[in-house]
Amino acid sequence: MSTPTQAMSTPTELWKNWEGREVDEKFPLRQWLGSSDHSAVFLTQRTGTGSQRTVIKLIRAERLDEDAQLSRWAAARKLSHPHLLRLFASGRCLIDGTRLLYVVMEYAEENLAEILPLRPLSPAEASEMLQPTAGVLAFLHQSGFVHRHIKPSNIMAVDNQLKISADGLGKSGESGTGRAPGAYDAPEVTTVGLSPAADIWSLGLTLVAVLTQNEPKLKNGRQGPVAVPETIPQPFREIARRCLQADPQQRCTVADILTQIRTQNLQTRAPQTEAMGAKAFEARAPQPRPKRWIVVPIVVAALLLVAWVGSKFVVRQPTNPAAEARPASAPPAADTPAPQSPAPFSEKEKPAQKRVVHGSVMQQVLPDVSRGAQDTIEGHVRVSVQVSVDASGNVSQATLVSPGPSKYFANRALAAANRWKFTPPQVGGRAAASEWVLRFQFGRTETQVFPRETKP
Repeated sequence: MSTPTQAMSTPTELWKNWEGREVDEKFPLRQWLGSSDHSAVFLTQRTGTGSQRTVIKLIRAERLDEDAQLSRWAAARKLSHPHLLRLFASGRCLIDGTRLLYVVMEYAEENLAEILPLRPLSPAEASEMLQPTAGVLAFLHQSGFVHRHIKPSNIMAVDNQLKISADGLGKSGESGTGRAPGAYDAPEVTTVGLSPAADIWSLGLTLVAVLTQNEPKLKNGRQGPVAVPETIPQPFREIARRCLQADPQQRCTVADILTQIRTQNLQTRAPQTEAMGAKAFEARAPQPRPKRWIVVPIVVAALLLVAWVGSKFVVRQPTNPAAEARPASAPPAADTPAPQSPAPFSEKEKPAQKRVVHGSVMQQVLPDVSRGAQDTIEGHVRVSVQVSVDASGNVSQATLVSPGPSKYFANRALAAANRWKFTPPQVGGRAAASEWVLRFQFGRTETQVFPRETKP
């Protein structure tokens, strides 16, 4: 039996060992999805909900005001907004001597933090993320709540729709957050307490992060001065600056943000691309996609974005578990993507005298996954691999960027990535080395791959 002391020394191993257990005699811990030192998330199922997927979050109760936290969750369950993640149940439990609180909520397929290691959002995607997020904050602030945790990992996609986490809500005016300051927290939170202005600060930092691909960091446990880069396009640069005023009284409100979004032309994508919400995180070419949004709607757009990465994906049927290789010369016509919109500042970094012709995938190799392993999947398992490609189009190195929760699937993805072949890009008329990110998505019935060239 694990003790609380052992749990603190090896938290991840402890959480994983709880797969198959049951919370409160009604919520089975079906699959571990991720964890930190103090919490973990598992797939679960509520009685009478059929195939609807839900998750349960377990939080260590030590050093927590249990009654206050349960009261917050109970209040959050009564809130209803189309872009707010739904909470279904909460309570206390004990597993192997560890006292825990739990909350059951909607299952989100992706979050924006999963996208940032791969690329920044385009201005159109940032607009699609900003409007519903600000709308949720307006609703919460009018209802007497503050979010407390606005950041990319809490901007999610549920069935092609962007949703914001709801398990960390607090009441406006509450003193103290019960945790150490985070990189997205406003500087006054530890002394003044929770406020709508603190959410505005966090939203401003999130906007800077998704447009620059640089998340804020604490120095000596404190948030230093924040400079909004000039490379961020308008009106986002001005919105971020107004959000990040040191004096909370000088910050803009969510109403100001929504007004500015609606009155300025933020449509930088093609006229036919009108998808909002979860579509800003889409990993596919700009075409309608049933059921998934990512960036996220992860940022935002259809799980996700109708125009995420301009690259093609392959679908693998599980009837043949052996690895496959396909020439890029004959991909399905429906999977041919349009070019991805570059980051707002990318053109400034390219020497004008050198013409760049991007490379392409010559041979795609799908992971060799057994049927038994596929049958264990609930939802999807995602693995991202970065590959360095030499000037002849061969992979010289493959590195896991995001291994996901399973070493088995991570290793299968890594092995497959090493066998890919590419047509090298042309820089100034000569073949050049390149880098790609291959985003593998494993499901029970298919395996998909979303390749994206990141250099040159």
